[in-house]
Amino acid sequence: MSPRHTPWAEARDFSIGLRPITPEAWLEGGEADPSARKDALLAAHGDLVWGETDGSRPGQAEAAGLVAEALGRDWRPVTDRDDPPLLAAARQVADDLILMEKRDGAWRLTALSLCAPTFFTAPEVLGKSLAELHGPVNGFAARFLARVERIFEGLRPDLILERRNWTVVNSGDSFTPFSAPVRARVGEITPQTAGQALYTRVERQTLRRLPDTGGALFTIRIWLDPLERVAETPESLAAFAQAWREAPEPFRAYKGFSLYAPLVEAFLRAQGETHSVNV
Repeated sequence: MSPRHTPWAEARDFSIGLRPITPEAWLEGGEADPSARKDALLAAHGDLVWGETDGSRPGQAEAAGLVAEALGRDWRPVTDRDDPPLLAAARQVADDLILMEKRDGAWRLTALSLCAPTFFTAPEVLGKSLAELHGPVNGFAARFLARVERIFEGLRPDLILERRNWTVVNSGDSFTPFSAPVRARVGEITPQTAGQALYTRVERQTLRRLPDTGGALFTIRIWLDPLERVAETPESLAAFAQAWREAPEPFRAYKGFSLYAPLVEAFLRAQGETHSVNV
């Protein structure tokens, strides 16, 4: 089975890449019981996967209402749990839910449920502005910040936007708050096992306005596939190989591609993708 999302076929560099989608396409599902996975993480790593700021409960409640409407059921917990609204809603969906609100003249992250992080934690991002959140992205402030802020300011209540980005990692676990333990295991992978031990990690993100409280709900859904799945068809393999080899250096550096380059190239050569090899 080929990966569900293949953003490397569309973009090989940082891009905003937002496109409108229908309300029916907002939450993709694909997980029978998200609460089982998320409750275990909340019990073991609650300080890493949940956070809220004072005054965010009204926005949380509105966001939870949108999720409830999409699911066709109430967001309120059916057990004796007394969760904040955004957390109660997040337990019912595969996506992570992130509330952004205008505070002190800047869009800031005011609450989040983060059970599938790609090398960051809730305390690291809670309360931060758009500029602060994207600080590690090389060139973001100069190239994208003003555009992203305009998107947040002009987002209409009837519009849902979607974007996807991607990377390669050596973990099939969706919960990866820290990069060091994951990347320390790269040495265990051989060129022969790279197709099974490396994974494409796709973030499918959506953004929509909260019409009553004025905030915005940002969602992140992680899709993981063994690297070998990009070789399901010649077209898929060629698209990935081109994206991997033509990715600009700032993009490669931010994603840590150099760590995986010998293994990915060995995999591509083993699949017959030998042209334009960057070594």
